[in-house]
Amino acid sequence: MNATLTLDKAGRVVLPKPVRDELQLSPGDSLEVETSEDQIVLRPVRGTSRLRKKQGIWVLDVHEPLSAETVNRTLQNIRLQREQSWLGRKEKTQTEVSAKTSRQRR
Repeated sequence: MNATLTLDKAGRVVLPKPVRDELQLSPGDSLEVETSEDQIVLRPVRGTSRLRKKQGIWVLDVHEPLSAETVNRTLQNIRLQREQSWLGRKEKTQTEVSAKTSRQRR
């Protein structure tokens, strides 16, 4: 995409929405600036792991896949917290529930 941008009195420019959308930029995101001769290059600053929207779904990019156990435990905790919230009870994680059950068995 080619566009002509205009600096305001404070030296700011607004990136066109299609550019922000394509690069998944949101308010508060940081950009790295590189200049050489008559060029200015802006690059988004990305962390080692990042949360981004992909086809309307939030996706966490990490270096290695999460284990099935971690995913299942997380889903159980979220479902339990949601259920407890619906019932108006204090939210407990699956780990807390498992520990309580284990103590009761002793």
